[in-house]
Amino acid sequence: MHLFLYRYRVLLLHLSFWSVYFSFYFYQIQQEYGWRQAVPWALVPLLCNGLVAYLNYAYLLPRWLAQHRTGRYLLEFAGALVLGVALKVKAMQYFAPAGLRSALPPAYLHSLNFVVATVVGTLTVVLFIAMLRFSVDWFALEARTKELENAQLLTELKFLKAQINPHFLFNTLNNLYYLAYTQSPKTPEVVAQLAQMMRYLLEESNQPTVPLGQEIEFMRSYLSLEQLRLNSPVAVGFAVEGEPAGVAVAPLLLMTFLENAFKHGVRAEDPAAWVRVHLRVTPTTCEYTVANGRLPARRPLGSPEPGTGLLNVRRRLALAYPGRHELRLHDAPDHFHVHLTLHLP
Repeated sequence: MHLFLYRYRVLLLHLSFWSVYFSFYFYQIQQEYGWRQAVPWALVPLLCNGLVAYLNYAYLLPRWLAQHRTGRYLLEFAGALVLGVALKVKAMQYFAPAGLRSALPPAYLHSLNFVVATVVGTLTVVLFIAMLRFSVDWFALEARTKELENAQLLTELKFLKAQINPHFLFNTLNNLYYLAYTQSPKTPEVVAQLAQMMRYLLEESNQPTVPLGQEIEFMRSYLSLEQLRLNSPVAVGFAVEGEPAGVAVAPLLLMTFLENAFKHGVRAEDPAAWVRVHLRVTPTTCEYTVANGRLPARRPLGSPEPGTGLLNVRRRLALAYPGRHELRLHDAPDHFHVHLTLHLP
């Protein structure tokens, strides 16, 4: 039913207007003179006004909008108006009930006042129908504009997400190369872990949203991979508070901050390095916190980077969560701190 109303909304709007218009004339006469005289009296203005209104609606207005020949449009519209008013005046004079003729001033139906009133009434109807066309065209234009904007945003979002996969793969292959080069016994385990993560990247991350539980498992796998790569143990804390089930988030959005934490805050030769991740889920929000120790020689977390990184994730947040996210970055002398809040739909 809703689809039917949406599809035929313009037709239903026109039918509703003419139904009310007919009822107005019909009710006036039917009360006094009966329905047999009320029907032709109500049909005459409907048909005559409708003739002028839809000639303007379907032919004159579209041609004027396409050609912008105002003088020609006004001349043709004036001719249609004169024809419609003449037909309406003659028909109403003919179909006017006898009782109505006697109730009106003498010769009113043949007076200039009646002609002027008929012109005003016809113009009012024609202008109303014309406004319906402008309104429908405006809403259609707005819908097309919105559709184009959404398509453009979706294309940009896909482009930003496409940058993440090669970026992550490049970093992981570097780690894998290092382990293979040093003939580390951890290499087979890293390959298996990488295969599982790449399956997620290829099969799941191309969706607009993914279950939060899957994103958490992906981050846990990344943490395991990083800990396997490092020669010395790093203090890593990963805590999840709340129930992720039923919550969906944009894929790999949280992952970017975790990867930055290891990139800018962890070195294999630094035993004091640390990373803490906390995820708190409520029915309405998802709060994500990442903190890591500061490495003076590394680029600050909040500074721009080429390619992917914070510029990418900021844009993805703006596209995926417009007006529904808060991102705070804190660059302290001894640590970096990121706090992201996503307002869930």
